[in-house]
Amino acid sequence: MVAEAGYFAIEMLVVAFAGGAIGAAIGGMAALSLSGLALVVGEVANAASGAATGSPAAFELTSLVGYGPALGPHVAFAGGVAAAAYLGRHEESDSFPYHRAKDIFTPNGAQVDALLAGGAFGVIGYWLAALARTLTLPVDPVMASVVVSGLLARIAFGYPLVGSIRDGLLDMSPYERREIRTALEGHEDGEVTRLAVEPWAPQQHRWLQTVLLGLVVGIFAAYVTYVTQRYYLAFGITLVLLGLSVAGVDRLPIVHHIAFPASIVALSMPGFGIEVALGLGAGFGLASALLAEFGGRVLYAHADTHVDPPAIAIVVTTLAIGVLTTAGIFEQGLIPAI
Repeated sequence: MVAEAGYFAIEMLVVAFAGGAIGAAIGGMAALSLSGLALVVGEVANAASGAATGSPAAFELTSLVGYGPALGPHVAFAGGVAAAAYLGRHEESDSFPYHRAKDIFTPNGAQVDALLAGGAFGVIGYWLAALARTLTLPVDPVMASVVVSGLLARIAFGYPLVGSIRDGLLDMSPYERREIRTALEGHEDGEVTRLAVEPWAPQQHRWLQTVLLGLVVGIFAAYVTYVTQRYYLAFGITLVLLGLSVAGVDRLPIVHHIAFPASIVALSMPGFGIEVALGLGAGFGLASALLAEFGGRVLYAHADTHVDPPAIAIVVTTLAIGVLTTAGIFEQGLIPAI
């Protein structure tokens, strides 16, 4: 969904650097919210004009801004993630409860080194997404880039790939007990007040919460997509809501990873009615919610930097969509077949 301009088109690289730097300045979550706003406005404009997303007649706000090299998550959000990882090596957070390198909520402002780190990873994110498209990988290239970029930032700035596992990889009970890390366990002295386990979304980390959110948001997204025929509208709406988290609204669920695969599958069996679309949306929404929680427990909860659990879930669910498309079960034009 990004302009096919090649790996070294200078204008795309400059825009990607700027997008990554902007993500670093305003913070990753704010960048995601702006991406969602561009997607919503672009999809509404496309619906009003009758143009299909990605067609020559479509408004480019969707493909070149919201999910492209300006504000696409692989550029702007990835830049914010990388800047947080970089700054985690140099400063501590006064307000964020986890490691500073995970703080994608707080704006970093005009710190030159953070802007440069974000800009560099904006370009890396652009390249990774372009590579995924070149290889026609059966996944969403933007979210695949987000996952790989997050892991690269973790490695580049000298953090452990998984982190320190104390009671079990999937065990969140230390968080429930509010246990902290101690210097005696081999951690740095500055971590003595840090939680032993850090859920990626503490407001929804229990499995029953995950299941219910997966079902209801999956149904919602499938319905919105089915009646509007816009792949990115429900996804964009759920991204816009992230701006409320940045503004300090507590307990707001993070659900864009549920909406995205549910939206794709809602239009993947066009010969069937809305009942099938809603059922598929509920099923894939549930699967994506569970995958995000699992990914968060494996690659986020014990680690020092942000590797995005929603992006992990989208990569896996879109891979499943690509496989089912290859098998002839699904018909959709967004995720390549194998």
